[in-house]
This record gives sequence, structure tokens and C-alpha cells, in this order.
Amino acid sequence: MAKRVLVVEDNELNLKLFCDLLRAHGFVVEPVRDGREVVDKARNFVPNLIIMDIQLPHVSGLELIEQIKQDGQLKIIPIMAVTAYAGKGDEDRILTAGAEAYVSKPISVGRFVESVQSVLQR
Repeated sequence: MAKRVLVVEDNELNLKLFCDLLRAHGFVVEPVRDGREVVDKARNFVPNLIIMDIQLPHVSGLELIEQIKQDGQLKIIPIMAVTAYAGKGDEDRILTAGAEAYVSKPISVGRFVESVQSVLQR
């Protein structure tokens, strides 16, 4: 059975790239453009993985990661943060918030897919 991935990304080009890459590798993908919809979408879609942009309008990806990890139903879903944040300490903050993995933008296609597969194998 194909693994399900919820992709949270407000940039249309990045969203299309991530979704196309994942679909090409056999994943079932649900795109989410608005962070305010993430929790409801995750409950309805029941993903095996959430890919989370950190810089979102309206709500921070870090806040969403923390919210998901405090939710009894959703906390078991691994989260891979994908962000342009590349400053010192950003990876630590993201992992401390509850993400299982971190990939910086611009992504390397190979590393992105490897990271997704690695997180799902844990």
C-alpha cells in the first residue's frame, strides 16, 4: 500500500515540485497551502508523513509542529521540515519543536527523496 504524505507549502512552485517528486516515487500526496488547515487535513487524510514548510503566512510551521506533537491523535505522525531557514540554531529549534528531520531549501532532489524514505523507515 502506498504511503500517504501531507505536504504543507505556501509557495506554488515548491508545492508542485514536492508533490510531483513524491508522486513519481509512488506516494499518495495531499497538498496544503494554508497552515490553518493542517490539523483538520491531517485528521482527515491520515498521512504517514507530514512535510512542513516553516515560513508560512498566518501561522508558523514551528507552531504547527508543536501543535501536532501535542495532539493525541496526530503526535505519532513523523514530520519533515523543509525550509529556507539556514541560520545557526534553526535546525535545533525545528527538531526541538518535534520534527524528525530537516531539509533546507533549495532542496537537492536526491536528498529530499532519501530524507522522506529515511523518515518513513524509522
